[in-house]
Order: sequence, then structure tokens, then C-alpha cells
Amino acid sequence: MGLKIIVAGKGGVGKTTVASLLSFFLSSRGKRVLALDTDSVPNLALSLGLPREMESKIVPIVKDESLVEERTGARPGESWGLLFRLNPKVDDIVDKYGIRISENLSLLVVGSIDSAKQGCLCPAISLGKALISHILMEERDVIVVDSEAGAEVFGRGLAERFDHMLCVTEPTQKSLEIAKRIVRMGRELGIGEVTYIVNKFSGDESERLRISETLDARHFFIPYDYSLIRAEIEGRSLKELDESSPAVQALRSAFESIFG
Repeated sequence: MGLKIIVAGKGGVGKTTVASLLSFFLSSRGKRVLALDTDSVPNLALSLGLPREMESKIVPIVKDESLVEERTGARPGESWGLLFRLNPKVDDIVDKYGIRISENLSLLVVGSIDSAKQGCLCPAISLGKALISHILMEERDVIVVDSEAGAEVFGRGLAERFDHMLCVTEPTQKSLEIAKRIVRMGRELGIGEVTYIVNKFSGDESERLRISETLDARHFFIPYDYSLIRAEIEGRSLKELDESSPAVQALRSAFESIFG
């Protein structure tokens, strides 16, 4: 089986940045990478360099009502208590809906599969969970998942199939506490390997030491880097960032240490 990585964290900490740069890093090493965007507001496509006019036309799998109806036998929102297939056909979806970014890197925009936010296990959530479960069982080199906020979103039976969680956090007390809760939930769901990515760090050595003492797993500090933030604002591929970018250099060093 290949390497399955979930990039988790609360909203706004830089999950998509880390997921996209990790996907570029591993694919540049000759690995065949499938990046999955399972956020409720998916934007991994832009970070991976897809033109905005193409990105705007992507319909996440769980939002494609015609596809959901075709595969589950029910159209989302038609009626309460509607019967639908819990094991829809999903084995062809990556080939049909996946987007080739480069020779070794592909993207599939799934959308959020957090049933708690939907209030029920609806046909769209059924399709999304069946799809991710199928992908995680396939023989692929690497799967990188840009997740919805929180590790519990995948539920037992999905999270336990991940090899590694990268939990992204900002260096604030609130963000660090949320990150530790996410890691705790991930471990309870069966994810064994965990690394904290402390993003946007601009403190001194004493601050670095203070944060290190509070974290319960391997961690890396990524410096605040306006060039990276600017690229995100402008919707440019993060692959275009100059290698002199402090954040890119720090993330590459972290990835080499973790996955090299």
C-alpha cells in the first residue's frame, strides 16, 4: 500500500498551502500523487496552479447533484427519509473527474463529507464517504488529503486508513490548543504518525521553546512569509514561488525529514 497523508487543522491556518506544497514535493520525487480536496470551500486547485477560469467551473463531487443521483439513486434534498444506496459505484470517478496537474500529480475535488453539518447521512455524503474509502484502499503511491477543519470529519473507518497526519497550526495559544485537540481526535481514530506544522511563526527563540514544550509530537516551525501569502492572494500556483522563500525552504526541509 502507498502513503496516505491527511493535512488537518482549523480554518485559516494554512492547510491548503501545506497540502499543495507537499503534493509538489512528493510528485517531484517521482511519486504518483493524488491530491484530494475535501474542504467545504475547496481551493486546492488554485494553489496547485489551475487557472481561475478552469477552477471556477469545477463542481465538487458531493455537489454534483446529477452524479449523486446517478450513483445513489436519490437526488440530494428531494425528501426526508429518502432511500438511497449506501455503497454506490465509485471506482471510475477518479479517472472521469480527476484533473491532471502534472505528469505525477492529479487533483480530485470531493467537497466536504462532514455529515454532522448536513444533519443526516444524505445521498451526497454517502457518495463522498464511499469514494474516499475506495481511494484509500487502492494501490496508489501517495494520497494527500486537504481536509475539512477537524480530524473527526472522516469518522472511524476512514481516518484509521491514514498513515500520517500533518496538523497545521498558527503559533497563537488558541490555535495551538485547537491543534492539540485535533491531534488527540486523530489518534483516537487510529492515526499513528502525527506531525505539527507551526505556520506563520515570527517569534524569537524563547517563544519557539515555549511552544515546543506544549506540543506532544514532532513539530516544525515555518516562518511568516509574505511572498507565500501574496501568491495565495493573487491565486498563483505555489510551485512558482522562488526557492529563496523562507517558508518554502522550511517546508521542504520538514518534508524531507518526515517523508525523505
